[in-house]
Amino acid sequence: MKIEHTQSLLAILDDDKSVQSALQDLIESEGMSTLCFDSADQFLDSGARHKAACLIADIRMPGMSGIELQAQLKTDRCPIPIIFITGRGNIPMAVSAMKEGASDFFTKPIKGCVLLAAVERALEKNRNARRKALEQTDLLTRYNSLTPREQEVLPLLVSGLLNKQAAGELGITEYTVQIHRGHIMRKMKADSFATLVRMAEKLSPYNP
Repeated sequence: MKIEHTQSLLAILDDDKSVQSALQDLIESEGMSTLCFDSADQFLDSGARHKAACLIADIRMPGMSGIELQAQLKTDRCPIPIIFITGRGNIPMAVSAMKEGASDFFTKPIKGCVLLAAVERALEKNRNARRKALEQTDLLTRYNSLTPREQEVLPLLVSGLLNKQAAGELGITEYTVQIHRGHIMRKMKADSFATLVRMAEKLSPYNP
């Protein structure tokens, strides 16, 4: 199988050099780049978590375990997809890892085709996360282009208030609310009021 390898730098974390080498050969045979690490601390210190699109990690290693690393990355708000591999796995461990957001969990030995399929799923997850992050950044940029008054008007409008009711809430005229509404629609690049409502729902100030 050939994997789409745009932004496909993979990090391999295993204290067994032979496993590192085998995984590296498999991944690079698909045209992707790899970085190998012997420990979780080495991986964290390298900054690779901000560059790699996927992490293939052993569960049990000297020092910080794979599960502990997963928790640390979650604390650091680093959403890199993780594929766990282990020679001594168990069902509770796998369930825990998956509940915490792991992309996949496998027990060694693992077939190359199975691992590559898991890598593709992880890369797709990473692409989706990057796309959503870019969309959210763009949305926040649009929101920040609104004046303070327009930012006050927006939540009132999307809550379902009529222009007259919003005007009463703010102590301004209905006509002024209409003017603000037009400016908000233009600056947010909303092609309909329904679109504006969906945009507002994605902005954290309006999340329940």
